[in-house]
Amino acid sequence: MDTNFDLKEHPHSRLNILTGDWILVSPHRTKRPWQGKVEATQADDRPQYDPACYLCPTNKRADGSENPDYKGSFVFTNDYSSLLLNTPDGGLNEDELLVANSQKGICRVISFSPRHDLTLPQMTTKEISKVVDVWQSEFEDLASYPWIKHIQIFENKGDIMGCSNPHPHGQIWAQNSLPVEVAKETQQQKLHFEQKGTSLLADYLALELRKHDRIVFENEHFVVLVPFWAVWPYETMIVSKRHVTSILYFTEQEKHALADAIRRLTIRYDNMFETSFPYSAGMHQSPVNSGDHPYWHWHMHFYPPLLRSATVKKFMVGYEMLANPQRDITAEFAAEKLRGLSEIHYKTRE
Repeated sequence: MDTNFDLKEHPHSRLNILTGDWILVSPHRTKRPWQGKVEATQADDRPQYDPACYLCPTNKRADGSENPDYKGSFVFTNDYSSLLLNTPDGGLNEDELLVANSQKGICRVISFSPRHDLTLPQMTTKEISKVVDVWQSEFEDLASYPWIKHIQIFENKGDIMGCSNPHPHGQIWAQNSLPVEVAKETQQQKLHFEQKGTSLLADYLALELRKHDRIVFENEHFVVLVPFWAVWPYETMIVSKRHVTSILYFTEQEKHALADAIRRLTIRYDNMFETSFPYSAGMHQSPVNSGDHPYWHWHMHFYPPLLRSATVKKFMVGYEMLANPQRDITAEFAAEKLRGLSEIHYKTRE
């Protein structure tokens, strides 16, 4: 290999060891002038209670159900679920060319707080810990259905990420098969475990902690880093230091530490451009009701779209849709930027 090659300067591809996919990195393009789309910043001031919000306490939802006067988190089955509990088994296969399989599942919504105006970075660690408790109990409950094979816990934050209601909330989709990304990660982790006898992410984490180029911060039980293969500009991943297959096995101390990591990371996101930073985030963890998966290692992805400012987003277009993902700023640059941000939310600074 040419010794003049520099990851910080020259175009190159990086392997996503969790999926087996590749990404093109073009760091030299950060020097080009930006003449693309710029949008107006949206106001982020919301009341503590909105009488028109279908997630606020005591309000009616779209289907006519009335929310209780809840004080912590509130969980209910999505009134417009993408997966349905009563879907009949069936499918289609015509000459291996027209292929479809029925999908059965349960979709739940979790309102993080009764407060309409509090996003995760504006909540206390104790309050987020209670959300983590709900995630754990919901995972346990949904895993009790023997036909459920995968449970996806996630949050879409911000209307540009498809969030249909500004009241801070997340979702859980449980279904009878493995989704594409989870199937990829299952295969990659299993292959590494069979070859090395160790967790793929444990080995990766040990290497990242030695190098420290992409570490944002760590606490006693979790590491927050920008993965070497990150696609989105300020993409991050929270990885448990202990090799744990799912949230079901987190201790009280680990749950509190996870809440701490989420709060500190999302505050940094908001401080990046002093806006309520949008993202899609979700946990990847072991499949359920399908035998043991000792190779699985719990982690949580954060995929934020903002690139240069609160009004400039990264889009997947052209080459990225037709070939493979591409990014300009390197993972190392993104980690350095995130590391340097304050952990005091910009709205609370004096």
